[in-house]
Amino acid sequence: MGSALVRGLARSGDHSVVAYDVDEAALDAVAEYSSETTTDLERATESDIVFLVVKPDIAPALVEDLDLSAEQTLVSFAAGVSTDVIEPLTDASVVRVMPNLAAATGNMAAAVTGGELTPEIEALLEEAGVFVEVDEEQMDVATAVNGSGPAFVFYLIQAMQDAGVDAGLNEDDARVLAAQTFKGAAETVLRSDDDIEDLIDAVCSPNGTTIEGMEVLWDGDADEQLAAAVAAAERRSKELASESAGE
Repeated sequence: MGSALVRGLARSGDHSVVAYDVDEAALDAVAEYSSETTTDLERATESDIVFLVVKPDIAPALVEDLDLSAEQTLVSFAAGVSTDVIEPLTDASVVRVMPNLAAATGNMAAAVTGGELTPEIEALLEEAGVFVEVDEEQMDVATAVNGSGPAFVFYLIQAMQDAGVDAGLNEDDARVLAAQTFKGAAETVLRSDDDIEDLIDAVCSPNGTTIEGMEVLWDGDADEQLAAAVAAAERRSKELASESAGE
């Protein structure tokens, strides 16, 4: 996720991005997208806005090592680590974000909670994609929907690709058709005020091909399985939150 963020912010060329990591290989991977890479933690915390993009189990200890002032903002991407855990460990204003991997291409979907969003932070998040502000107690389900969601969508794209290949399409052609179809459908949802059910109806001509396929989905349990996947991810996010809080 750290690499995706750096790549996303580098797209405009308007920012000075200092990337920090103890792993030189990780720094090499983002060097071309960064203004500077460093293994010096003090250098990495000189910016007005500091992004914390680490595994949740090490987030609290690392925050304690950061010498941040009240004039700085700490933006945490650590899954399951609430602002209640981080805020007592730093003087900085804390904003918690649950992003996703699409930040690298400027198509991130993110849920945000915590401190006041300054225009500078809003601008940074908008360069990486779109975000919605939610209450802290909604972050676990947001983690499941938009944080884990790309993997669920990749799974569905793979299933559509495989179905096309099994029916005779070239694998590369099936990949493009399946992926672009998801992309186009998502853009349609975002740009339309119609309910998704109405959008489905708009594609389904009476006695046509789409309605035949939809009947299979409506009669099956694909929606229940996807809901179960979201619930499992949400449950794990809550477990991570309990672990980070020492409960």
